[in-house]
Amino acid sequence: MCGIAGYFETVPRSRREELEATAVAMAATLHHRGPNDSGVWTDPAAGIALAHCRLSILDLSPFGHQPMHSDSGRYTLSFNGEIYNFRVLRSQLEGLGHTFRGHSDTEVMLASFSQWGVHQAVERFNGMFAFAVWDRGEHRLHLARDRFGEKPLYYGWMGKTFLFASELKAMLAHPDFEANIDRDVLALYFRHGYIPAPYSIYRSISKVLPGTIVTVDPESSSPSTSIPYWSVRTVAEQGSANPFTGTETEAIAHLDHLLSDAVKLRMEADVPLGAFLSGGVDSSTIVALMQAQSAQPIQTFSIGFHEAAYNEADYAKAVAKHLGTSHTEFYVTSEEAMAVIPRLPTLYDEPFSDSSQIPTFLVSQLARRDVTVCLSGDAGDELFAGYDTYLHGVRIWKLIGRLPRFLRVMSGKGLTVLSSAPWELLFRPVEPICPKGLQPPYLRLRLKKLAELLPADYTETMYRGLVGHCDAPASLVIGSSEPPTPFTDRVQWGSLSGALQRMMYTDLMTYLPDNILAKVDRASMGVSLEARVPFLDHRVAEFAWRLPVSMRIRDGRGKWILRQVLSRYVPPMLTERPKMGFAVPISAWLRGSLKEWGEALLDRKRLKDQGFLNPDLIREKWDEHLTGKVDWHTHLWDALMFQAWFDNQQQLVRSPEKITCSPSNNIHV
Repeated sequence: MCGIAGYFETVPRSRREELEATAVAMAATLHHRGPNDSGVWTDPAAGIALAHCRLSILDLSPFGHQPMHSDSGRYTLSFNGEIYNFRVLRSQLEGLGHTFRGHSDTEVMLASFSQWGVHQAVERFNGMFAFAVWDRGEHRLHLARDRFGEKPLYYGWMGKTFLFASELKAMLAHPDFEANIDRDVLALYFRHGYIPAPYSIYRSISKVLPGTIVTVDPESSSPSTSIPYWSVRTVAEQGSANPFTGTETEAIAHLDHLLSDAVKLRMEADVPLGAFLSGGVDSSTIVALMQAQSAQPIQTFSIGFHEAAYNEADYAKAVAKHLGTSHTEFYVTSEEAMAVIPRLPTLYDEPFSDSSQIPTFLVSQLARRDVTVCLSGDAGDELFAGYDTYLHGVRIWKLIGRLPRFLRVMSGKGLTVLSSAPWELLFRPVEPICPKGLQPPYLRLRLKKLAELLPADYTETMYRGLVGHCDAPASLVIGSSEPPTPFTDRVQWGSLSGALQRMMYTDLMTYLPDNILAKVDRASMGVSLEARVPFLDHRVAEFAWRLPVSMRIRDGRGKWILRQVLSRYVPPMLTERPKMGFAVPISAWLRGSLKEWGEALLDRKRLKDQGFLNPDLIREKWDEHLTGKVDWHTHLWDALMFQAWFDNQQQLVRSPEKITCSPSNNIHV
């Protein structure tokens, strides 16, 4: 795993020394992603500079050094990730006359480009990756990202200069970079708690979309083009149109086979390897398949909390004991968990507010003591309908669909009025005996949420309201208007008939790459650990989309078929329990140990001077939360993570990070 960065002056203007110095500065900010080696390559005549920081996983020898050239000299590659089927590709290429010096997947990629061209080669890759490859023959720069977006890649124009990097902090090191916050995108952040692709927090900077190649050709009429080579939409539509017709037994066996092979491919490494284990269905399935293919005990890692409501460590220990893994667990105190918070703005280059970022970092830190690669159970929920919100969404949509739209709109307006009624006065006589969920503050929130969902015309807009954080971010972010996303842009909607499929598809387009995978990448790479996700083998995803709903949801529970696969290795009694998530007690912390920190960041004058957020709305929620009137911790964590990020960003702009990578391995043209 690595960090990549670079830039392309489409009108060359810099001398070699200037290109190298800037490329080295950009790479220096990514040292955590690749602490084992670094290098830059420049071509002043073309105006191109590629930089690389390497975390050595395969071929630890100098033959794995990057940026790397193809044998013909036509292609130069800076690559972040792993190509899991590189051995199969290498064998095919050797049969076509190619020879290899080392045994890295990078060298196989370059030979693939030479043999098939960039676009056809990428279609053959089974892996997680983000790369930049310079085509000297056609004077073009290509950027590409893996099918699901496991690895990050940003790009954008600053005048005639095209920048790209694994993380935004590398762009800050370029002298032309302008760190202008996009208020419209900030509104999206407060809607979702993350920033959906292709947007970034900075104007003029975008994310390469998953499954896409971006090409920069200065001689073309269009400065850059974005072409998909694989599409979640196509997979979802074709899978739904051509469902699996075998028996349930055949489906279970086939999924077991596919997952086993996906796990096997991801166990390839020249460094110590392990797995995250929570004791839930997803991580237990991955660990079980790993252990079934290993002669030695797999190393597994879990984080425990002393607060019972947040602790899964006992479940993980039971699964580890049954499978015979070499298990490591670490119980974290609140103080140790909160000590991570000051690091979050530097780990996440954009505002990001999924509070499970804290335990994800802690378990990555724990694993890194013993291994360099860890397999993860992420994406099982998105592919096999594991989220409770899917079940709620299906029920809500069935209810809404039975009512004429005019009645839904009128009902929504009526509930909006009710949500602002003086419930405290009406409920005061019975409040002591009233369940918490029906007490005035919570009843008001439920009525307001239902009022938002009722008028929805489509599953996607209903689902946005169901999973969203702030329902009116334009009123919170001053001068903002939300840009379109897969929740609102009908052009991006798949031709899928069922509400379940449409919600799952939307999550694969948004929540999975921009929240779950971003969280895992930044947390793991923050400690120089590579995380691999077997569920995102495209063969597994393509099969999952062919499964009928009855093999995903049964008896009011999701992931039915995955549970059947797991039961072949682990007794159901060890994993069958209510879904907990990977959370921390943010709500209590904000009223306790984090109160002073939060008060400083959400100070009314501070908010007003910054000019981004509506101080009245923020302070109202902060005061209600502190008094225990309403639990606003989700909304407040959104605001606090933005404020903390903004402070860090201001420091970076004022004091750019010092250069730490050495240019001694530079390659000259």
